[in-house]
Amino acid sequence: MSETTTSEKPVISAETIKRILAFRDDRNWKQFHNPKDLAISVSLEAAELLECFQWSGADTEVSAKKEAMKEELSDVVIYALLLADRLGIDIDAAVREKIAVNDAKYPVKESYGSSAKYNELKKAVRS
Repeated sequence: MSETTTSEKPVISAETIKRILAFRDDRNWKQFHNPKDLAISVSLEAAELLECFQWSGADTEVSAKKEAMKEELSDVVIYALLLADRLGIDIDAAVREKIAVNDAKYPVKESYGSSAKYNELKKAVRS
């Protein structure tokens, strides 16, 4: 997996990915990491992230839970990377491909400033 960057800083460095895989391998946990259980783990950790927002009211109240959000988001990313590794998916390439698909689904001219789903965009533009 190659590095993906935001501005100058990598989002996930190759070194971090190596550390995630080494953590798993040092504990001999790869044997338990089948696609189903890893996908379940992604979902469970995403639910824990979502729980940070439960009953939060306005977004300004969420800042008090930023540390918990950071921890849960990290868990989501770790399990997603482990799933990509298990499935042999180059996640950087997969994300780039998905961005290209989304570019086609959501042309700027039709989707700019709109929260409409891609299949509703042309209807929204005509209205």
